[in-house]
Amino acid sequence: MINEEIRDREVRLIGADGAQLGVMPTAKALELAEQQELDLVKIVPGAVPPVCKLLDYDKHRFEQSKREKEMRKNQKTVELKEVQLSATIEENDVAVKARNAAKFLGDGNKVKVSIRFRGRQIAHSDIGLKVMQDFIERVQDLCVVEKRPMMEGRNMFMVLAPKTDKASKGQQSPKPAPAPKA
Repeated sequence: MINEEIRDREVRLIGADGAQLGVMPTAKALELAEQQELDLVKIVPGAVPPVCKLLDYDKHRFEQSKREKEMRKNQKTVELKEVQLSATIEENDVAVKARNAAKFLGDGNKVKVSIRFRGRQIAHSDIGLKVMQDFIERVQDLCVVEKRPMMEGRNMFMVLAPKTDKASKGQQSPKPAPAPKA
Protein backbone atom coordinates (compact mmCIF):
# COMPACT_ATOMS: atom_id res chain seq x y z
CA MET A 1 0.00 0.00 0.00
CA ILE A 2 1.23 3.47 -0.78
CA ASN A 3 0.29 7.05 0.09
CA GLU A 4 -3.47 7.61 0.54
CA GLU A 5 -4.22 3.84 0.48
CA ILE A 6 -2.79 3.61 4.02
CA ARG A 7 -5.79 3.82 6.36
CA ASP A 8 -4.08 3.34 9.75
CA ARG A 9 -4.23 6.13 12.35
CA GLU A 10 -0.54 5.88 13.29
CA VAL A 11 2.53 4.50 11.54
CA ARG A 12 6.16 3.91 12.49
CA LEU A 13 8.10 5.94 9.92
CA ILE A 14 11.53 5.20 8.45
CA GLY A 15 13.21 7.95 6.44
CA ALA A 16 14.64 7.62 2.94
CA ASP A 17 18.13 7.27 4.45
CA GLY A 18 16.98 4.41 6.74
CA ALA A 19 16.79 6.51 9.93
CA GLN A 20 13.94 5.89 12.41
CA LEU A 21 11.64 8.93 12.47
CA GLY A 22 9.37 7.43 15.14
CA VAL A 23 5.63 6.80 15.52
CA MET A 24 3.40 9.54 14.09
CA PRO A 25 -0.07 10.06 12.65
CA THR A 26 -0.49 8.93 9.04
CA ALA A 27 -1.46 12.46 7.94
CA LYS A 28 1.86 13.86 9.23
CA ALA A 29 3.80 11.03 7.54
CA LEU A 30 2.03 11.78 4.23
CA GLU A 31 2.88 15.46 4.66
CA LEU A 32 6.58 14.60 5.16
CA ALA A 33 6.49 12.41 2.05
CA GLU A 34 5.04 15.25 -0.04
CA GLN A 35 7.65 17.70 1.27
CA GLN A 36 10.48 15.37 0.21
CA GLU A 37 8.70 14.46 -3.07
CA LEU A 38 8.68 10.77 -2.10
CA ASP A 39 6.02 8.11 -1.55
CA LEU A 40 4.89 6.68 1.77
CA VAL A 41 5.08 2.88 1.39
CA LYS A 42 3.83 0.33 3.94
CA ILE A 43 6.60 -2.27 4.24
CA VAL A 44 5.52 -4.22 7.37
CA PRO A 45 1.70 -4.20 7.50
CA GLY A 46 1.43 -6.76 10.33
CA ALA A 47 3.33 -4.70 12.91
CA VAL A 48 1.59 -2.55 15.53
CA PRO A 49 1.76 0.25 14.44
CA PRO A 50 2.52 -0.67 10.78
CA VAL A 51 5.99 0.25 9.51
CA CYS A 52 6.14 2.68 6.57
CA LYS A 53 9.11 4.03 4.66
CA LEU A 54 9.70 7.14 2.58
CA LEU A 55 10.98 6.19 -0.88
CA ASP A 56 10.51 6.74 -4.61
CA TYR A 57 8.07 3.89 -5.28
CA ASP A 58 8.50 3.79 -9.08
CA LYS A 59 12.29 3.60 -8.74
CA HIS A 60 11.92 0.91 -6.05
CA ARG A 61 9.61 -1.19 -8.27
CA PHE A 62 11.99 -0.84 -11.23
CA GLU A 63 15.01 -1.95 -9.18
CA GLN A 64 13.04 -4.86 -7.75
CA SER A 65 12.01 -6.10 -11.22
CA LYS A 66 15.62 -5.71 -12.37
CA ARG A 67 16.83 -7.89 -9.47
CA GLU A 68 14.18 -10.54 -10.24
CA LYS A 69 15.20 -10.64 -13.92
CA GLU A 70 18.85 -11.04 -12.91
CA MET A 71 17.95 -13.91 -10.57
CA ARG A 72 15.95 -15.66 -13.30
CA LYS A 73 18.80 -15.19 -15.76
CA ASN A 74 21.33 -16.74 -13.37
CA GLN A 75 19.10 -19.74 -12.65
CA LYS A 76 20.21 -22.93 -14.37
CA THR A 77 17.53 -25.45 -15.30
CA VAL A 78 18.76 -29.03 -15.34
CA GLU A 79 17.22 -31.11 -18.09
CA LEU A 80 16.99 -34.88 -18.21
CA LYS A 81 18.40 -36.14 -21.50
CA GLU A 82 17.95 -39.76 -22.55
CA VAL A 83 20.36 -42.17 -24.21
CA GLN A 84 18.84 -45.45 -25.41
CA LEU A 85 20.95 -48.59 -25.67
CA SER A 86 20.02 -52.16 -26.53
CA ALA A 87 21.17 -55.50 -25.17
CA THR A 88 22.74 -56.35 -28.55
CA ILE A 89 24.42 -52.98 -29.19
CA GLU A 90 27.74 -52.95 -31.05
CA GLU A 91 30.99 -51.50 -29.69
CA ASN A 92 31.09 -48.44 -31.96
CA ASP A 93 27.47 -47.60 -31.19
CA VAL A 94 28.20 -47.65 -27.45
CA ALA A 95 31.14 -45.28 -28.07
CA VAL A 96 28.88 -42.84 -29.97
CA LYS A 97 26.22 -42.98 -27.26
CA ALA A 98 28.91 -42.42 -24.58
CA ARG A 99 30.17 -39.33 -26.47
CA ASN A 100 26.63 -37.96 -26.62
CA ALA A 101 26.13 -38.61 -22.90
CA ALA A 102 29.48 -36.92 -22.15
CA LYS A 103 28.32 -33.85 -24.09
CA PHE A 104 25.03 -33.74 -22.16
CA LEU A 105 26.86 -34.12 -18.83
CA GLY A 106 29.33 -31.41 -19.85
CA ASP A 107 26.39 -29.06 -20.42
CA GLY A 108 25.25 -29.75 -16.84
CA ASN A 109 22.27 -31.98 -17.70
CA LYS A 110 21.35 -35.32 -16.17
CA VAL A 111 21.32 -38.37 -18.44
CA LYS A 112 18.86 -41.27 -18.30
CA VAL A 113 20.36 -44.38 -19.87
CA SER A 114 17.80 -47.01 -20.82
CA ILE A 115 17.69 -50.42 -22.44
CA ARG A 116 14.44 -51.88 -23.80
CA PHE A 117 14.41 -55.67 -23.88
CA ARG A 118 12.55 -57.05 -26.89
CA GLY A 119 11.06 -60.52 -27.15
CA ARG A 120 13.16 -63.20 -25.44
CA GLN A 121 15.93 -60.77 -24.48
CA ILE A 122 14.14 -60.21 -21.16
CA ALA A 123 15.34 -63.65 -20.03
CA HIS A 124 18.95 -62.39 -20.32
CA SER A 125 18.77 -59.15 -18.37
CA ASP A 126 22.32 -59.88 -17.12
CA ILE A 127 23.57 -58.98 -20.64
CA GLY A 128 21.83 -55.61 -20.36
CA LEU A 129 23.45 -55.07 -16.96
CA LYS A 130 26.89 -55.72 -18.50
CA VAL A 131 26.14 -53.15 -21.22
CA MET A 132 25.16 -50.63 -18.51
CA GLN A 133 28.34 -51.32 -16.50
CA ASP A 134 30.46 -50.86 -19.65
CA PHE A 135 28.67 -47.57 -20.32
CA ILE A 136 29.32 -46.35 -16.76
CA GLU A 137 33.03 -47.14 -17.15
CA ARG A 138 33.21 -45.05 -20.32
CA VAL A 139 31.74 -41.91 -18.69
CA GLN A 140 32.74 -42.42 -15.03
CA ASP A 141 35.16 -39.47 -14.95
CA LEU A 142 32.35 -37.05 -15.93
CA CYS A 143 29.46 -38.27 -13.80
CA VAL A 144 28.16 -39.86 -10.66
CA VAL A 145 25.52 -42.59 -10.76
CA GLU A 146 22.40 -41.08 -9.23
CA LYS A 147 20.24 -44.19 -9.70
CA ARG A 148 21.85 -47.59 -10.15
CA PRO A 149 20.65 -49.77 -13.07
CA MET A 150 17.24 -51.24 -12.24
CA MET A 151 14.50 -53.12 -14.06
CA GLU A 152 11.06 -51.66 -14.60
CA GLY A 153 8.88 -53.92 -16.71
CA ARG A 154 10.74 -54.63 -19.98
CA ASN A 155 13.11 -51.69 -19.45
CA MET A 156 16.31 -51.28 -17.51
CA PHE A 157 17.38 -47.76 -16.73
CA MET A 158 19.80 -45.69 -14.67
CA VAL A 159 20.30 -41.96 -14.12
CA LEU A 160 23.67 -40.23 -14.31
CA ALA A 161 24.29 -36.74 -12.91
CA PRO A 162 27.22 -34.47 -13.80
CA LYS A 163 30.03 -34.37 -11.25
CA THR A 164 30.03 -31.24 -9.15
CA ASP A 165 33.23 -29.66 -7.83
CA LYS A 166 32.48 -30.97 -4.34
CA ALA A 167 31.82 -34.51 -5.58
CA SER A 168 34.92 -34.64 -7.76
CA LYS A 169 37.14 -33.35 -4.92
CA GLY A 170 35.72 -35.90 -2.52
CA GLN A 171 36.28 -38.83 -4.90
CA GLN A 172 39.88 -38.02 -5.87
CA SER A 173 42.37 -40.41 -4.43
CA PRO A 174 44.91 -38.79 -2.13
CA LYS A 175 48.39 -38.34 -3.56
CA PRO A 176 50.91 -40.80 -2.20
CA ALA A 177 53.49 -39.33 0.16
CA PRO A 178 56.95 -38.89 -1.36
CA ALA A 179 59.43 -41.60 -0.50
CA PRO A 180 61.95 -40.57 2.17
CA LYS A 181 65.42 -39.82 0.85
CA ALA A 182 68.23 -42.01 2.08
